[in-house]
Amino acid sequence: MNRSQILKLGIEALSIEADAVRSLQERLDDRFVDAVGAILKIKGRVVVMGMGKSGHIASKIAATLASTGSPAMFVHPAEASHGDFGMITSNDVVIALSNSGETEEITKLIPLIKRLGVPLIAITGNLDSTLGKESTIAIDCSVKKEACPLNLAPTASTTAQLAIGDALAVVLLDARGFKSEDFAKSHPAGALGRKLLTHVSDIMRKKEQIPRVGLTATMNELLSEMSKKGLGVTAVVDDLGRPCGIFTDGDLRRLIEKGGSLKELLAKDIMQKNPQTISQTSLAVDVVGKMEKLRINTLLVVDETQVLIGALNTNDLMRAKVI
Repeated sequence: MNRSQILKLGIEALSIEADAVRSLQERLDDRFVDAVGAILKIKGRVVVMGMGKSGHIASKIAATLASTGSPAMFVHPAEASHGDFGMITSNDVVIALSNSGETEEITKLIPLIKRLGVPLIAITGNLDSTLGKESTIAIDCSVKKEACPLNLAPTASTTAQLAIGDALAVVLLDARGFKSEDFAKSHPAGALGRKLLTHVSDIMRKKEQIPRVGLTATMNELLSEMSKKGLGVTAVVDDLGRPCGIFTDGDLRRLIEKGGSLKELLAKDIMQKNPQTISQTSLAVDVVGKMEKLRINTLLVVDETQVLIGALNTNDLMRAKVI
């Protein structure tokens, strides 16, 4: 097989699968709407089943539903006959995937599903099959042919199943009013989760880690505090612990450039007044925006009484993978 033949077959496979998905648009009807309605009505979970390649697709559909606001799980139909059927409750709905509609492991479960009294949604390529006829709602996902040159390996048919599953998940997401914040809760370790779930209190430096001096601190005391805490800044606080100012490495360089003795200077004389602060309940991503806008790399954290309770800089945000 030469390079042009390889490319031709690859393009043909993609074309067949694309045609399979496009044909679904023309056949999507009230049965799809009824399936969405049935899922929205239940109080339990969406149980998705499938054997072989359809099983892998069923597992993916369950994962997509679960991460987009519709509690779902995959149950292997063969294992269901050996105890796992007990995972399904009367509050659930079952989605069964079978291109032929005659998958034995699934058809054997139909009487049990009916006895349990839960809706059975079929995603099948044969509406006249056992699964198609016995289901509560049957969605047609038939394809003209597989992308496999032998027309045997499940390819276009499984792509069609996945597309129907994604369509269900997207409609359900919108119907439930699912927001990006909800998505983040399902993906706490992902980039979006970190941005929408990480608060300042989760990553700020606290207690003895906070660089701070009093208003009458000497230059030696001020520099010592900056060196110990390693932030390159120190807060200057009043007797109540409220930040009145801040002193940075940059401020020190500018003083040195001016010349003169620094020994007699006090913190209150050289600090930047009215330092920028943020609440510990703020999202860390908001800190990023504020720092960029003000062109600073450190923020002081205060409580509701404006008392200093924390500090953080861009390195802290990077360690938390917020930026």
